[in-house]
Amino acid sequence: MNLSDNAPLWAPSAERIASANVTAFRLAAEQRWGVALPDYDALYAWSVAHPEQFWVSVWEGDGMRDGVIGTRGDRVLVDGDRMPGAKWFPDARLNFAQNLLRSRDASDAVVFWGEDRVKNRMSHGELYRAVAHFAAALKEQGVVAGDRVAAYMPNMPETLVAMLAAASLGAIFTSASPDFGVQGVLDRFGQTEPKVLVACDGYYYGGKTIDVLDKLGEIVGQLPSVKRVVVVPYVHQAHDLSHVPHARLYADFVKPFAHIDDIAFAQLPFDHPLYIMYSSGTTGVPKCIVHCAGGALLQHLKEHRLHGDVKPGDRVYYFTTCGWMMWNWLVSGLAAGATLLLYDGSPFAGDNHIIFDYADAEGMTHFGTSAKFIDACAKFGLRPRETHKLSSVRAMMSTGSPLVSEGFDYVYRDIKADLQLSSISGGTDIISCFVLGSPVLPVWRGEIQCRGLGMAVDVWDDDGRPVRGEKGELVCTKPFPVMPIGFWNDTDGSKYHAAYFERFDNVWCHGDFCEITAHGGLVIYGRSDATLNPGGVRIGTAEIYRQVEKLHEVVESLVIGQDWPPQNPNDVRVVLFVKLREGLSLDDDLVKRIRQTIRDNTTPRHVPAKVLQVADIPRTKSGKIVELAVRNVVHGRPVKNQEALANPEALAHFRDRAELAD
Repeated sequence: MNLSDNAPLWAPSAERIASANVTAFRLAAEQRWGVALPDYDALYAWSVAHPEQFWVSVWEGDGMRDGVIGTRGDRVLVDGDRMPGAKWFPDARLNFAQNLLRSRDASDAVVFWGEDRVKNRMSHGELYRAVAHFAAALKEQGVVAGDRVAAYMPNMPETLVAMLAAASLGAIFTSASPDFGVQGVLDRFGQTEPKVLVACDGYYYGGKTIDVLDKLGEIVGQLPSVKRVVVVPYVHQAHDLSHVPHARLYADFVKPFAHIDDIAFAQLPFDHPLYIMYSSGTTGVPKCIVHCAGGALLQHLKEHRLHGDVKPGDRVYYFTTCGWMMWNWLVSGLAAGATLLLYDGSPFAGDNHIIFDYADAEGMTHFGTSAKFIDACAKFGLRPRETHKLSSVRAMMSTGSPLVSEGFDYVYRDIKADLQLSSISGGTDIISCFVLGSPVLPVWRGEIQCRGLGMAVDVWDDDGRPVRGEKGELVCTKPFPVMPIGFWNDTDGSKYHAAYFERFDNVWCHGDFCEITAHGGLVIYGRSDATLNPGGVRIGTAEIYRQVEKLHEVVESLVIGQDWPPQNPNDVRVVLFVKLREGLSLDDDLVKRIRQTIRDNTTPRHVPAKVLQVADIPRTKSGKIVELAVRNVVHGRPVKNQEALANPEALAHFRDRAELAD
């Protein structure tokens, strides 16, 4: 191991390169298409220059054990020069759930740990039968293709069952985690109008039991589209569901269909909607992003098999909730033949070692986590290399926020020296990654290994020119199969176009500020916009505003992420500024109520570390508040384009605030 910036931290052995899925894929693609692809760089260049050939090879599983279950059709890409507007595999028919339920044998499909309180597992056969029962119950409930099935659930096997059952019928699955408050759920499901809601009775976090049945009753009372609520017992033995409209316990919901042991998978178009995901809500209620079954399946197969080197029998873990797209990414591991290691609760439950205990106990091969977790382990002084075997772990993945160089050092020094450390980045917008790892490339300190195969990723300056070794905007210059179908209820596509294609015509602009390095890797410096990112969790500012401004005393507010600690900023803390009604002053009681309101209606991560009073909030001439200008002032950086502000003098209220230094 070498922690110098002049040598890689890790490089794959010749044996590992030879046995990698991507090597088998590369050699098979050479044979199929008659091209010379001597290394990863050549493979990447071919994948973006000849996307039709590349994605056919992914569909067919070139070099793999098997490809996509379904009918591909002759046409691969129609209107490939339009973004948005390109159509992938327009003649294809497939079912997403069928591709994840390939096996019905007795080997593990899913293992679940709910902190240190709950442990169970399901075989492939048991999972298949559970999906068959749930799908039949949904069908009896009147669920048909295009209907929405929502989950307000922890990351547990029943959530997976509900998703697969919905997908088998062609229904659209959408989810939120149970730590969301009532308003946060209504902001999401209120737009997408599910017919069936699957919900837990509570969850565990940090050794505590949190009941959600009262919240559930309030949520369902404001969702008139819901005709059935399926309650999954998790933290309670007995349940009084009298206050939850249309509620039945999970066992009662599926019991009439226990005799059914087969699934009639609906064969649907490639672009049939599979998931509705939600943006962070920066500029209002969250945007509802619709993803198609074919795109999600192909992209996830590519990322698991070719970038993650997931092989049949591998055991894949990712710390995630059902309110984050990494859950959707994780569960697709079934299509690559992996066993899913699900976990719900605090990653530091018990004595801080629970995830490493899980890795050893279950033979984890792929350890997925966040940069914040890695940083916290380092601060706790954990040295898993000395306390755990971790002999099965081949790859570690990190996302949620950029993994800093010191995080790379810690992993290789104190966790394991011989593993592929993949910092990965993409987003809910594409339910996958633009940049990620490769098992055949070295790992350089502080860098993401490579751009994703089939993704024409570049970094452009403000004038739309490619740059190297300089910071710029992450863009994708050609269509890719996992582009969203669009936004829910965006009938003319204007919101979708504005979100990604307004900055550069016919080019996806993702909103990440990044750099392509001399090694061909990438460094991401954060979002280009004002999205908050405390602890590696993306938070939309509007979600906080909507709660704070419910309070009578608050006229308006503005929130930023402040680099913290300032001497060595590896994270940000949320700082909230409030403008109060005339004559009022911020006191401890109001601060407490502000924080409690945010906590009750969003998640604990939204709660600000600091709440400060200001006399005015700066805004543009069109009336939009300017978080980025305030963030620059707080960090002592210049503010550009002050002439665009209606009240630039308001920035003075945020400058040299002593409270921001503690």
